[in-house]
Amino acid sequence: MNTPLTHAGAERRHFLKVSSTATAGLSLGFFVPEHANAAETPQLNVWVEIEANDTVIIRYARAEMGQGSMTSAPMIIAEELDADWKKVRVEYATAHENLRTKRAYGDMASVGSRTIRNSQEYLRKAGATARDMLVTAAAQQWGVPASECKASLNKVTHAASKRSLSYGQLATAAAKLEAPKEVKLKDPKDWVLIGKPIPRIDIPDIVRGRIKYGIDTQLPGMLHAAVAACPVFNGKVKSMDASKVENRRGIVKVLNMGEFVAVVADNWWRAKEALREVSVDWDVGEHGTLSSAAIMAHFKAGMEQADLAVARNDGNAPEALSKAAKVIEADYFTPYLAHATMEPMVCTAWLQGDQLQVWSSTQNPEGTLAVSAATAGVPQANVKVHPVQLGGGLGRKSPQDFTRQAVMIAKAMAGKPIKMLWTREEEIQHGLYRPASLMRFKAGMNANGKVDALHIRVSAPSILSTLLKLPLPKGIDGQAVASFNDHPYDIPNTLVDYAQRNTNVPVGFWRSVGHSQNPFGRECFIDELAQAAGKDPVAFRLDMLPNDEKSKRDRSILEAVTKAAGWGSQLPAGVFRGVAETEGYGSWTACVCEVSVNAKNEVKIHRVVIGIDPGYAVNPDNIVAQFQGSVVHGLTAIFWGENTIKEGRVEQSNFHDYRMMRLNEMPKVEVVIAPTGGFWGGVGEPAQAPLAPALVNAISAAMGKRIRSLPLKNHGLSLVKA
Repeated sequence: MNTPLTHAGAERRHFLKVSSTATAGLSLGFFVPEHANAAETPQLNVWVEIEANDTVIIRYARAEMGQGSMTSAPMIIAEELDADWKKVRVEYATAHENLRTKRAYGDMASVGSRTIRNSQEYLRKAGATARDMLVTAAAQQWGVPASECKASLNKVTHAASKRSLSYGQLATAAAKLEAPKEVKLKDPKDWVLIGKPIPRIDIPDIVRGRIKYGIDTQLPGMLHAAVAACPVFNGKVKSMDASKVENRRGIVKVLNMGEFVAVVADNWWRAKEALREVSVDWDVGEHGTLSSAAIMAHFKAGMEQADLAVARNDGNAPEALSKAAKVIEADYFTPYLAHATMEPMVCTAWLQGDQLQVWSSTQNPEGTLAVSAATAGVPQANVKVHPVQLGGGLGRKSPQDFTRQAVMIAKAMAGKPIKMLWTREEEIQHGLYRPASLMRFKAGMNANGKVDALHIRVSAPSILSTLLKLPLPKGIDGQAVASFNDHPYDIPNTLVDYAQRNTNVPVGFWRSVGHSQNPFGRECFIDELAQAAGKDPVAFRLDMLPNDEKSKRDRSILEAVTKAAGWGSQLPAGVFRGVAETEGYGSWTACVCEVSVNAKNEVKIHRVVIGIDPGYAVNPDNIVAQFQGSVVHGLTAIFWGENTIKEGRVEQSNFHDYRMMRLNEMPKVEVVIAPTGGFWGGVGEPAQAPLAPALVNAISAAMGKRIRSLPLKNHGLSLVKA
């Protein structure tokens, strides 16, 4: 049975021996360690290690947070290695090993649905390199040309002599060989593992409760910390009175950290309860009166701003609009959203002298290492980041604000391991929110119903300028205009401009980021145009897609999904369909929803048909799971997701007022996988993009009126049990 690594596994083997000069000229993923002694397991490169019992150890260099790439990424290596999947064990690579090897593992961040699409080439080469080394070792032992030998299912065979050796028998000799400079990768038609539905390797351990998440970290003598930051973003501690709790049983220390207050205790419950009785006078600064209404006024002002940053300018949209036979206009709005991960922010830090160990539920272990070192004031080489599984990430666990807090506390409590865990209230009220966005659409049609002009204006905060402090090329945040500046439709005059309207509300990367909201506006507005032209929404879209290479994947996924959904067939009375399609994260997606709405404005979702063209579908089983999960996540946001601001504070605090979808509300989901080959697209995020517009288009058709803002609860709509 395949089993994932707990953090102890990688530490058991110090599998890379690196001198100060050993990595000069290192090629990504192909650092071969100094030859191991006889007692050590042979390593063919940093990715592949083979035990004498024929077990193939494959390293996984990203985070696993439920997205399943801890199975899919090793499948790519195993494919080229010609490994027997039943004999594969997956272990985590670590950020400190990546540092020591000058990033032999490459980028370790699990963000942007790029684990497969950005690493598939060097993962394939790692597997192929190890395979060729095993084949060469066998050929040398037999005294035959390597070309006469073949690798398959953990064996190398020589057909002419009917000899064979297992990978375990060959590994020691293979590890002593020089890695080939060039390897031949398999033709996709020869794949035997990629494309097969493989169950996730961590499922058995998850079911049995054996997986160690960040929240499960336990260390000898460990103390626990609960924290509270100023309710108004960027506020500071003015003064603190902890006299009520300082002498309470189990309370070790109450810390004024300037930016936040922490209670350290012998267990977390005591720390959390004591924190409630610490009296803090907060300096809220100038933002204590901020409200959702003021933010909306700020966004609306952006709509009237002159000389906006231009993201796309084809033809002359203003002139074409002035000459149009018909002009259609609409404003769409999406709110701030918290991530609400199942596991709140958690990090354990242990500072001993100038040595720091960290166990963090992080999407970015390299970022965790760098921030931990800087916060503790120790060299990065003195920091170990132990990999743990995440109870969800959704983009929230890539920024390192919570890691920084934990290390600050550990520094103040030097010598003691400190596990810092946020409450659900802290997590919802001190998030890095999906930006709210106001979108204005204006389209011009000629007398034949063809769209000749489109002007899209976006007024929204910038994640890149506020969170990452990056300059915006030509004033454009690409996420704010995603799916607008690259829309596929044949509209000769297109203008997309952007008003950057930052607020005091911190924003970050929420699952699918700009593609979580912009396709809602775009594809709902396309439906409005189809209605104005008196055309079927699918036919209207297909007519607007040019017959060129660029748009063929938009066309193919739209056709595949609408065919699977039976678009155009007769529906039961009172049931209506909606459709949407878009590209995002290197994949193309489409969705059809079937709904009915009763007299009480209760929505029943009869069916969700959602599909993807990822180019190559590495693990169809995982794609289905990711898309089903995306529908759960997406429907939660569509119906109830909203963070509002009053007196500078987020009003929502827990799941009673930041509602999650329930099991008995889950509709039937049919996943269409329609790979066209030739590219490697993302999977974890793309499904979010077409769901909202397809659903809202169906609801709007059912109600006979257009919905232009989310969440749906604000329109008096509720979701009935499936």
